Amino acid sequence: MTDALPITMVGTPVLHQPCQPVERFDDDLARLVETMFASMYAARGVGLAANQIGVDQRVFVYDCPDQDDVLHKGVVVNPVLRLPGIKHRRLDEGTEGCLSIPGCSAQLARPDRAVCDGSDVTGAPVTVHGTGLLARCLQHETDHLDGLLYIDRLPAAARRSVLAEHDQRRKAST
Repeated sequence: MTDALPITMVGTPVLHQPCQPVERFDDDLARLVETMFASMYAARGVGLAANQIGVDQRVFVYDCPDQDDVLHKGVVVNPVLRLPGIKHRRLDEGTEGCLSIPGCSAQLARPDRAVCDGSDVTGAPVTVHGTGLLARCLQHETDHLDGLLYIDRLPAAARRSVLAEHDQRRKAST
């Protein structure tokens, strides 16, 4: 069984900069993906980007339901996100949280559909079509790899509120 790594918390530099593209599809990448799944499950998440365990690489894993409650599990290496054009875009006004800001969440509108192209762990092309929570997950994890957290998409006051709550939770747990 692969050991889980601790989740990197908001404020750690690797979370706030774009990650490096994966260039080698080898045993090291396969081990990283196994570790990412173990870390995601240990933290009770539905998605995890490599930088959330301190690794500066463009790869994320997910195990997440779509709008019909069908579970989807996989990995996307070097993801490229495609969203519906403005004319065809419908927003999901859902609540979003993040393993790197544990226990906190906020309302964040995101497109209700997303497509993510990339590669699997062997380098073979993959395309993931997401609806509902899976669409949100694909957007959230790709944002991570671009150096963004969901709070970076919030209005300033909401962002400050989430960060203040995170600080209170952190202080209360020490």
